Amino acid sequence: MLDPIMTSASSETAIRVRIAPSPTGDPHVGTAYIGLLNYIYARQRSGKFVLRIEDTDRTRFVPTSEQMIFDSLRWLGLGWDEGPDVGGPFGPYRQSERTEIYREHADILLNRGKAYRCFCTPEELEVVRKQQIAAKLPPRYPGTCRHLSAEQIGQNLAAGKPCTIRLAVPPHGADLTSSTTFRDELRGQITFEHNNVDDQILLKSDGFPTYHLANVVDDHLMQISDVIRAEEWISSTPKHVLLYKAFGWQIPRFWHMPLLRNLDKSKISKRKNPVSLIYYRDSGYLPEALINFLGLMGGGMPADINDGTEQFTLAEMVEHFVFTDIRVGGPVFDLTKLKWLNGEYLRKLTPEDFFQVVRSRVFGDDYLRQISSLMQTRIETLAQFGDLTSFFFSDNVIPPQDVFLSKKRNLEETLNFAQDQLAVLEATDWTHDALEPALKKLGEEKSWSVKENFMLLRAIITGSTMSPPLLESMIVFGKARSLDRIRRFLEAQKKLAAQKK
Repeated sequence: MLDPIMTSASSETAIRVRIAPSPTGDPHVGTAYIGLLNYIYARQRSGKFVLRIEDTDRTRFVPTSEQMIFDSLRWLGLGWDEGPDVGGPFGPYRQSERTEIYREHADILLNRGKAYRCFCTPEELEVVRKQQIAAKLPPRYPGTCRHLSAEQIGQNLAAGKPCTIRLAVPPHGADLTSSTTFRDELRGQITFEHNNVDDQILLKSDGFPTYHLANVVDDHLMQISDVIRAEEWISSTPKHVLLYKAFGWQIPRFWHMPLLRNLDKSKISKRKNPVSLIYYRDSGYLPEALINFLGLMGGGMPADINDGTEQFTLAEMVEHFVFTDIRVGGPVFDLTKLKWLNGEYLRKLTPEDFFQVVRSRVFGDDYLRQISSLMQTRIETLAQFGDLTSFFFSDNVIPPQDVFLSKKRNLEETLNFAQDQLAVLEATDWTHDALEPALKKLGEEKSWSVKENFMLLRAIITGSTMSPPLLESMIVFGKARSLDRIRRFLEAQKKLAAQKK
């Protein structure tokens, strides 16, 4: 039985939902979680599921990320009805292709007095921010440019001063608009006083919109009926509601889903759990198991499905999931449970299907071909192939201290440097031309020789001081799994240190 659609928009409105990931790196497991919920909601109600790419943050844009998003979601079985690659009646579906639309709508807000131009420089804003922090005040824009005269604005524009466009939040205490209330379908009415709502930038000085303007404009023009997203956006929702009202548009229903949590209840992060969908795919998790696991998050699936085994298909989720039963407490992303569930799915396979999965995921032709090309000139018998390449096929490679610790370095500085290596690798394109100079630059900054630098990384990645070429091996192994291996190494060393205390 479907849960009722609670009203803040007309019940006759066609159901249209969306996910809007940013192509800034590997697709996040949280994207899959929110994508799953949107997919179920649309399929239950004969609605449309839209994929929109939010790529206006050009400083963090990763060219290969968009295709990884497509591939990962399709791997999980979450197909979309409209999107950049399939088209649709409300395109374009990449925000970078919609910039003129946002500028036009920013002008509408300026003309209505709902927004204003801000000429403050980043340096000036930083001074104010530091002063507010020192005074133990929440950092926010003080409204410096809010009351500039038309003459002052004209002079600044004529002088070529760069400017942003900010939302003019009604001032706190001025009248009945001193607060904004909206309905969250899981939490009920939520009110924000305007003294806690900043005059958010809507259009940046480079002409690109911020999330807030683009999000609202796109959701309206794409006729999104229900905004189903993570709870971290609750604090931004009053800004979005103010924008809807400023444009005179109907406000969609808002569903803010509880954040996935680590076992210690902290927000899920790559520091404590792998968050890359690429990692889970390449590490041999079945898409059915991962989708099933994500469907357990939050409590929307009835406990008596399939005799309480906690195992169900995507089709069964569409049939039985109840959105109003979702618990707002953060569900725990328990990797141990995911591994158990994945094992259950592996055991359900026929021997032939299991062989094909192993063959495709662990010993795939492309993977073996890349590894073989690294080994051909380095072995004398084929039997040696396994000895030198075992780390490519192993899940848990933790080198002993006598392998990774140089005689010239102590344990603390070695682990600190490994942490620095991780930070550098996270921010580096996964190509030889990018990895080598980035690592060498780090070594120079930290006074580690190239040999020490690369030998430590080799030990962490391969578990040995002998291996095929390191960077080439890391490229074949993949960024997600390489970074996870370094994180696991560091976590293992922390646990060992704690046990010795």
